Amino acid sequence: MRCIIIEDQPPAQRILKKYIGDYGSLELVGTFTDALQALDFLKTNDVDLIFLDIHLPKLSGIDFLKTLDNPPAVILTTAFPDFALESYDLNVVDYLLKPFSFLRFIKAVNKAEERKNVESSANATLEPIFIKSGHEYIKVEIDKILFINSDRDYTELQTVTDKFLSSESLKYWEEYLQEHKFIRVHKSYLVNESMIVKVKSSAIETVGRFSVPIGRVYKDNVNHILFNK
Repeated sequence: MRCIIIEDQPPAQRILKKYIGDYGSLELVGTFTDALQALDFLKTNDVDLIFLDIHLPKLSGIDFLKTLDNPPAVILTTAFPDFALESYDLNVVDYLLKPFSFLRFIKAVNKAEERKNVESSANATLEPIFIKSGHEYIKVEIDKILFINSDRDYTELQTVTDKFLSSESLKYWEEYLQEHKFIRVHKSYLVNESMIVKVKSSAIETVGRFSVPIGRVYKDNVNHILFNK
């Protein structure tokens, strides 16, 4: 993966450069001391991963992220834990608290590589599905589905703008969409992992600010899938 570093402290830059070199499959294509320099670079260059410090001159790492319409994978690096929750709101891959070990670095990069592989696979093979609703078949884009919930004898497929009723069971959708990263978070809910923007203690917030409950018996599995915990 092509990556860049946005970090204003030379010691932190050196550590990241060493870890990137030792890792092997990362290609460092730029190092910047402030976010404005990186913005100019990204206008004409494609990257797969950004190692981003939060406390930067001129423009903070968080504000920099908010300026990007379609950001690549981002791993935040900081000495301050206070921004962890806000970072997940911005859908970052991981949050490295300085000083971090090479092992912790590897785990973060593995998450970024997994996300890239999933997105590449989805873009290559994802096709619309036709769901049976009563006597009709309705075409729905899989990547537009936020979550699916069961309601007695039918299931509801929720997108940002629409809700579709299906006569198929939740178990059917769980098996059918397993390869597309839909995860069971409750006895009555499946969630599209790529549509999650925030994880709370007992609920998940998706794109569109929908709230999905996390069942008590599913919490450990959710933490394992999303955070490797």
